[in-house]
Amino acid sequence: MKADPKGVLTGFHFLDGDHACSEGAIAAGCRFVAGYPITPSTEVVERIAARFPYVGGMFIQMEDEIASSIAIQGAVWAGKKAMTVTSGPGFSLMMEHIGLAAMTEAPCVFVDVQRAGPSTGLPTQPAQGDMMQARWGSHGDYGVIALSPNSPQECFDLTIKAFNLAEEYRVPVMFMMDECVGHMTERVVIPPADQIEIVPRKFYEGAKSEYLPYKTNGNLVPDMVKAGDGFNIHVTGLTHDERGYPSMTIQTQEKLIPRLVNKIKHNAHKIVEYIEDEVEGADVVVVTYGISSRTAIPAIEQARKEGIKVGHLRLVVVWPFPESRIRELAAQVKLFVVPELNLGQIVYEVERCAAGKARVELVGHAGGTVHNPKDIYNVIKKSVKG
Repeated sequence: MKADPKGVLTGFHFLDGDHACSEGAIAAGCRFVAGYPITPSTEVVERIAARFPYVGGMFIQMEDEIASSIAIQGAVWAGKKAMTVTSGPGFSLMMEHIGLAAMTEAPCVFVDVQRAGPSTGLPTQPAQGDMMQARWGSHGDYGVIALSPNSPQECFDLTIKAFNLAEEYRVPVMFMMDECVGHMTERVVIPPADQIEIVPRKFYEGAKSEYLPYKTNGNLVPDMVKAGDGFNIHVTGLTHDERGYPSMTIQTQEKLIPRLVNKIKHNAHKIVEYIEDEVEGADVVVVTYGISSRTAIPAIEQARKEGIKVGHLRLVVVWPFPESRIRELAAQVKLFVVPELNLGQIVYEVERCAAGKARVELVGHAGGTVHNPKDIYNVIKKSVKG
């Protein structure tokens, strides 16, 4: 393997999505990972465990997913970029700590290589059933970001983006892979480290005596410090004031919680990312994400051959949801078709934003395999005829 002096791989590689995610984390500056083995995500941490000694990182196999999801937050407050890796059952166990990361504004990445469920389900087979859980899984109100790659190349590129977003907004970022993307092998191009954009952690630079852990300077995101560097910090999941001290009053709640939501909501126009193909002038727009964006392509191409004006909107960032773009398209198109490896999750967001101006059809699949493109094509054709 060709690596730069810091141990970051460069050049052309044939990697599966799990391994590409590992290399993306290393390139992003992640140097602490905690996890517990679970199919189909284990390959991510297996490669991390093998590679970290060469880049000065630390991997710890914890006793379970609950321990993993809190260990990374300790590493964050010690100054490290950190992530944990799991699949559906483990993701469910991590929900309380996702809420803690949101409340304490600990920038970190949660990788979920989705499999068919519920419960143990089909451990080695794909699904996209955790998408709503990524946004709403922990209790209370908070903002979150979730990305959905559809190739090993994007597993590399978007893992870096996930860490950058986590640092920029001090928020837990969900990296929502699926078994197919995690286990498919394709060419991955890894550029030299000096060509990769990395967002460093924004550390406070003023007088130690004046530092307030949760004071912002108009950008809704407070600066951090490292525990042990002599600053007076208090980190708690309780409602807290700018000092970080528990302040369980309505006034403090009304000041803190809207800020946690608005730092994502007010910056959604900068965070949202999607890819469009022949959307302008379309009668039908297929809205996809993850592996379903690839299985939809043959269906779209077949419909176009038959003269149906079909556009494709692929969500790269699923949360925050591209509300304004769906609203714009709803005023122009007749139909949205939403293929998902679940029985209906993101389709409800499309329906909400379409607000009755355009019809919305789900092409649901309970998982275990990907869609047959014919099923997507049949919905497109039938709906247009109807």
